[in-house]
Amino acid sequence: STFPAKLWLLVNSPGVHSVRWDARGEGLFIDQALFEQELLGAGHGAAGEEELFKTKNFGSIIRQLNLYGFHKLTVSSASSTVGFRPRPVSAGGDTSSPDGPLHHFWNPHFRYDRPDLLVQIKRLTKANKEKLDAGLEVTSRLPDDFQ
Repeated sequence: STFPAKLWLLVNSPGVHSVRWDARGEGLFIDQALFEQELLGAGHGAAGEEELFKTKNFGSIIRQLNLYGFHKLTVSSASSTVGFRPRPVSAGGDTSSPDGPLHHFWNPHFRYDRPDLLVQIKRLTKANKEKLDAGLEVTSRLPDDFQ
């Protein structure tokens, strides 16, 4: 399954606490310390996934987000309102402080209510960049889980 699809499943999983929707369901918050412990740490985390990612380095996860067109947003006291699972909360929700750095990422095709948009998220490879620069369409397909 592709990185964006894995991320979408994680943010919607009740067993994963380190990745949450923002209040509008249009971006995600990643609690770095909890993510490292829960999903990248040795042994089993709350998700029960031992090899979900092929890295133990949080920086590699950030690189993947960047390669798939996610943009880091500034976390301010107003934007740090995090959503609950399974659906986002309205403004004024949980503002509890995380254990570590809180990262806020956004991609126009990564939304709580639109798993169908995941096919629009493309990895920015050299070949894909050349296609985009030439005005060609870069295609992708949904992982089997979403078909």
